[in-house]
Amino acid sequence: MERTPPHPAPADAAAWDEADALARFTRRVPSAGTALVASTFVVEGMTCAACAADVERALRQVDGVVAADVVGATGRARVRWQPQRTSASTLVSAIRAAGHGVRPALGHVAEDRRRHERRLALWRLFVAGFCMMQIMMVATPAYVAAPGELAADVDALLRWAGWLLAVPVLLFSAGPWLLGAWRDLRARRVGMDVPVALGVVVTFVASSGATFAPGGAFGREVYFDSLAMFVFFLLAGRWLELRSRHATLGALDALVERVPERVERLLDDGRSEAVPATSLRAGDRVRVRPGQAFPADGCLDEGSTQVDEALLSGESLPLARRAGDAVLAGSINLSSPVAVRVERTGEDTRYAAIVALVERAALDRPPLVQAADRVARPFLWGVLLLAAAGAAMWASVDPSTSVRVAVAVLVVTCPCALSLAAPSALLAAAGSLARRGVLVQRLGAIEALARADVFAFDKTGTLTEDRLALAEVRWCAEGAMGRPMPQVVALAAASLHPVARALRQAGRGVAAAPLRSLVEHPGQGVEGVDADGRRWRMGSAAFTGAPAGAAPLRGTTAWLSVDGLAVACFGFEQAVRAGAGPALAALRDDGAQTWMLSGDRPDAADDVARALGIGRVHASATPEDKLALVAALQGQGRRVAMVGDGINDAPVLSRADVSVAMGQGAALARAHADFTLLSGRPDDLVAARRLAKRTLSVIRQNLAWAAVYNLACVPLALAGWLPPWAAGLGMAASSLWVVVNAQRLRRPASP
Repeated sequence: MERTPPHPAPADAAAWDEADALARFTRRVPSAGTALVASTFVVEGMTCAACAADVERALRQVDGVVAADVVGATGRARVRWQPQRTSASTLVSAIRAAGHGVRPALGHVAEDRRRHERRLALWRLFVAGFCMMQIMMVATPAYVAAPGELAADVDALLRWAGWLLAVPVLLFSAGPWLLGAWRDLRARRVGMDVPVALGVVVTFVASSGATFAPGGAFGREVYFDSLAMFVFFLLAGRWLELRSRHATLGALDALVERVPERVERLLDDGRSEAVPATSLRAGDRVRVRPGQAFPADGCLDEGSTQVDEALLSGESLPLARRAGDAVLAGSINLSSPVAVRVERTGEDTRYAAIVALVERAALDRPPLVQAADRVARPFLWGVLLLAAAGAAMWASVDPSTSVRVAVAVLVVTCPCALSLAAPSALLAAAGSLARRGVLVQRLGAIEALARADVFAFDKTGTLTEDRLALAEVRWCAEGAMGRPMPQVVALAAASLHPVARALRQAGRGVAAAPLRSLVEHPGQGVEGVDADGRRWRMGSAAFTGAPAGAAPLRGTTAWLSVDGLAVACFGFEQAVRAGAGPALAALRDDGAQTWMLSGDRPDAADDVARALGIGRVHASATPEDKLALVAALQGQGRRVAMVGDGINDAPVLSRADVSVAMGQGAALARAHADFTLLSGRPDDLVAARRLAKRTLSVIRQNLAWAAVYNLACVPLALAGWLPPWAAGLGMAASSLWVVVNAQRLRRPASP
């Protein structure tokens, strides 16, 4: 692609390149070669897909821009660029040169601009409504008076009054369409604002001609009342659509802005200082007060509190955190001030990964939306030709009706409802899923999830917890020793091994025995001495001195001994995730097949499969085996949804028709997945699929409505039976119906 020289940066754009300002809307992009960054902007004044395409084109022509994605429905632009070759101010200048305002994607700034946009839209609506009522009042005598009853001077006065009242409607209330059409025509394209603006201007010009020179080329009919009603109804629909769009953007900005800009860093001498959150490094200590968000991933160094991690994990209840426990950036401190030792900052935090997923979803243009955009442009040319043909036909029959027919056709066929049909539903569904703790990375995946007929699951960390659970205990010396759970709890407390964690969980409520000289031997076990001098050991058979040939329990095992005498053998298994059984049963009841693709040994995989009712199991599967199995299913015409959590699942997640990663899984798996279950609950997958099916149903309803509306109204407009005001009401109502219908997806489905 031919690159253009950099656009000259205006004076106010220099501030965009300052390091502190740039860090707030720009993130590093991992790359093997040249350093890349990604900036997110809010582009103002985009009213259709053509506007977004123009901004994309302008950005991609800037030298140093690697990729640019712009979505008109959300007003977001994400640009990946090389900081060595261009700058943020140059990108800003390119967007402005395309005829649009731009601001950084910062929550508080964006909310101020949205508030201003809503206020201005409300003023436009008020002016149109007020003038519409006044115009209808002065137009009423002409409608109700008998022929010759209205004096010529009174008729002229009323026409002039209507003209004066129509001027603010044209210049102020209809301003968004006039400006949008002017940008489109300057760029030599036809956007959705063109037919609306053309209809408004033609109506005003024709009515003005009839006002200034009654009986001349434009006849005697005036349509100021129709013009005002059309603009009012259109603004009412746009106002409701604007509120819906702002709700989606506000939720995204609230997520992006959750980490504080400045934090209180604790110094070694006991003092503290306020510093930008971007300056934190691993090892720093910060104080977080109640109501504040944690600025980085780390662990509590001092104090205890409760935290709200609903945004990050989907857990709606407050969680207790004590000294030594991990805390996540973006979670909220609820109860008391604490000191936190920073471990990961910036792009390395889990919060930053979630923000990246949400921003990626907001910029996605799924196939359904792209198809509607492709249809809209030729449809607009058809509208213009149809309006011209209608006007020409009526010009030879009844010239006074010609203008009214052309305006009605232009207005009634504006494809706003067509363009809103898919994106409004998909964005509403994505917002609803996010509130449940399911993040959507690719909006097109909603359609793929609804159509999936095979769900393939990894086992460990997906269908089972990433921890062990005590399944069985065999006591070897119960008569002589009793059941020494206090000693077991004491030994388990001295180790971080998964077996030790499982025993601590099983022994909750049991007081630990006072063992001394507790020592952990990596790879073998842990030992300690009680008050009587007896040496207790827990770990492998060789470490504890278990008798040779003793049959271990099924699964992972650990032994307990005292002075070399075996006391007990513990058997462990991975705990099945809560709700996994009902979730898989619900998928099967919905007509989908469930498979397990596991790298674990066959006996462990079979145990879990039997517990969950999975009939198709592939154990000891390598990443290559999983990839081949999914490819084979796709070759049979099946639509495969893959659910996994590990690094080894990344290739098959990329290959599947739709992929789901667990929120606690590997970052690489989440990066390759279309959905992320922050809570890790399998029932959220079922809820997501049901919502995806509802979304496709709503999109079909929206598209059907847009088609039926146009097929019904176009003949009426061509026949002269549909006045411009009624056409405007119909177009606004159709767009409003599409948006309101999509908002049903924000409500939970009825059981």
